[in-house]
Amino acid sequence: MFIGVAGNIGSGKSTITDLLAERFGWIAHHEQVEDNPYMIDFYNDMRRWSFNIQVFYLQRRFKAIQSILWNNTPSVTVIQDRTIYEDVYIFAENLVSMGLLDKRDYDTYCELFNLMNSYIKQPDLVIYLKASVPTLIKQIKQRSRSYELGIDPRYLEGLNERYDAWAEKYKGEILTVDINDCNFTTNPDAQEKVLSAIERAIQTIE
Repeated sequence: MFIGVAGNIGSGKSTITDLLAERFGWIAHHEQVEDNPYMIDFYNDMRRWSFNIQVFYLQRRFKAIQSILWNNTPSVTVIQDRTIYEDVYIFAENLVSMGLLDKRDYDTYCELFNLMNSYIKQPDLVIYLKASVPTLIKQIKQRSRSYELGIDPRYLEGLNERYDAWAEKYKGEILTVDINDCNFTTNPDAQEKVLSAIERAIQTIE
């Protein structure tokens, strides 16, 4: 089984990925952030580096999915921290709407994605971690990645709007988990509640 975890910056994707992998013995594939050569440049000048960073993430995500599909048997469950669809339908679209990604570059980027998408399968289940901007900012500050601390709340709000629109029309199995009043990163009771909800969702598609 192939499971994807989706959610805005600071929503807790890595944490829930690790919790699920540990609880059920799944193989975790994490989003690699620190080794992105464009990250610091992007946050300093989003317009200049938006196309570069989006292409970097797209090819990295494609490689990860290929590895998941080629190197694991159907009896093995793999969980991926962030899906390839978020790169295109959330982050790239948001950059275009903010005037930070040229429409010509975006069209080229989408053509590349469409080609890649024809060679992969979508997750059997997507877990969408839904969070308000104040919740995201709080959790971003808690993990203290220097390049994230100056993120404009409007940027996060734009991403949230696109996440909700994408989740509503996603053609596949998706479980939305509202984390605003359910801090599974520090609250054991909330953690158990979230994990149990995910376990029930998985049982319905097995």
